[in-house]
Amino acid sequence: MNILHQDDAVLVVDKPAGVPVLPDGWDQDAPYLLKLLEEHFSRLWVVHRLDKGTSGVLVLARTAQAHQALNMQFERREAQKVYHAICIGAPVWDEHTARHKLRANVGHRHRTVVDHSRGKPSETHFKVLQRYQGYGLLESRPATGRTHQIRVHAYALGHPLLGDVLYSAPETALIARPALHAFSLSIIHPSTNERLSFSAPYPADFTAALAHLSDKNEGGNSYAS
Repeated sequence: MNILHQDDAVLVVDKPAGVPVLPDGWDQDAPYLLKLLEEHFSRLWVVHRLDKGTSGVLVLARTAQAHQALNMQFERREAQKVYHAICIGAPVWDEHTARHKLRANVGHRHRTVVDHSRGKPSETHFKVLQRYQGYGLLESRPATGRTHQIRVHAYALGHPLLGDVLYSAPETALIARPALHAFSLSIIHPSTNERLSFSAPYPADFTAALAHLSDKNEGGNSYAS
């Protein structure tokens, strides 16, 4: 586990893909992130979650007071979250904001679906960072925090994430999970009121998938350094 930052109030980690933040489904004895971290850091409070298959920056609180302060930041959209994702299909737009209303936990697979009548307001801003042959690297900035929001909004735009079979992406040998990485997070420290920013490098599977696409894409158009 890569610890990005720790002090008396907050703990920031680079969550590995494949580990749920809290107990997953019916297997209450399976390892989960909070339990693993509390073995080393004592009591922790979950501020926000990442999907089991999502890697990257995650902040946890080390006191009840810090937990309350950080929760308020997320509710007020003061915490700034940036994700990177590999999507299927190269978008024709350079930037796009998805505002499809979403309803979670639908059906036996507990999917999130677009539901403009009963769904909750949801917003994700996408920016193309790189185009490949039949794929794209996206920057995603969610303004709201609905379950599977980035994944569903990308799917609704016709660009499901690579490896995201729950949302109609075909199975692939390139990556064994949805290609979504919590790249950076900016918060206001609950004790010092200083704004802090943290970032996590791409994990090996995400890097390997991009390398494979790059090998097939010599001369692709770049939109970021």
